[in-house]
Amino acid sequence: MDKETRPYIAWDVVQDFMVKAFTELGVPEADAEICAEVLMESDRRGIESHGVNRFKPIYVDRINKGILNPVTEVDIIRESPTTAVLDANDGMGMVASKMAMDMAIEKAKKYGTACVAVRNSSHYGIAGYWTSMATDEGMIGITGTNARPSIAPTFGVENMLGTNPLTIGIPTDEGYPFLIDCATSITQRGKLEFYERIGKDTPAGMVIGRDGSALTDTSYILKALNNREAALAPLGGIGEELGGYKGYSYATAVELLSAALSGGMFLKNLTCIGENGELRPYHLGHFFIVIDPEAMIGREVCEKTAGDILRALRASQKAPGHDRIYTAGEKEWDIKEFRKDKGVPMGEDVQREFIEVRDSLGMDFKFPFE
Repeated sequence: MDKETRPYIAWDVVQDFMVKAFTELGVPEADAEICAEVLMESDRRGIESHGVNRFKPIYVDRINKGILNPVTEVDIIRESPTTAVLDANDGMGMVASKMAMDMAIEKAKKYGTACVAVRNSSHYGIAGYWTSMATDEGMIGITGTNARPSIAPTFGVENMLGTNPLTIGIPTDEGYPFLIDCATSITQRGKLEFYERIGKDTPAGMVIGRDGSALTDTSYILKALNNREAALAPLGGIGEELGGYKGYSYATAVELLSAALSGGMFLKNLTCIGENGELRPYHLGHFFIVIDPEAMIGREVCEKTAGDILRALRASQKAPGHDRIYTAGEKEWDIKEFRKDKGVPMGEDVQREFIEVRDSLGMDFKFPFE
């Protein structure tokens, strides 16, 4: 498995640095630990588009620009025994999400199902982290979030919808849950940022230009997305032939659930640019749904049935040239097991960013790659 050429940096070293840096930026230590843990979990699972490579550009830089509040003050707007609406007041999305998912799990334990929505939030990291909180408790977790406009509607060229992941985790009787964690776009900005880091072109069909053509120059695409001269295609790709309308509709469903349940912002209101060109927070919305199988058929029956379904899928006939069929979350589990004693693979560009953050904050911290 290990064809990695980047050095592995011990998990505790990276965790320690990010927590200390966050606290230097004004994030309370307990909140800093939540944020660092979510970023690390993404790398543990091999989802590097949302891992420590986003520490500086998504979190540190936004705090420094004044568009992300380091102290997260969450208000409960409405609450019932099975629901709640929270306002994150433009604080750390991961901190507000931890509170929301904790509430949803606790309510579902009492009443079988629960839903908590959050408004005026920010990037909440890897969506699968939140559904894993539910599966760790033997429950089903569902979450989604809207995001800054990136996706064009089918037959459109204007970026209107965010990458809007729809993520589901279901516990099984195996060592890991079923967990689908992916955007409703055919790719996401984080993946394009990763492509740029490694000098890779974007495959044709993932990004559409204002003239309707498919774009492949990754560096150009990232600039064009920012000035709205390009848009991501929905899951399925450009047009209808390969089912792009399905991804478009799922992205819209996530937008509706993220904004309509919380009374939050949506579509073009989710940019960081105000009416007069000033920088402003993103005002994102999230939703978290938890279902306790014990209130349905019982956890043991649910987990056994889920495991039987997944085992049957993996045991089905393989295509020529393939010796293994995967189910969602299995590859990430394999990577997590492989990396657990190795650490975070960190390329030179991320190393430079960590050094830059350390030096800008005047921190006394020595990295092993120096």
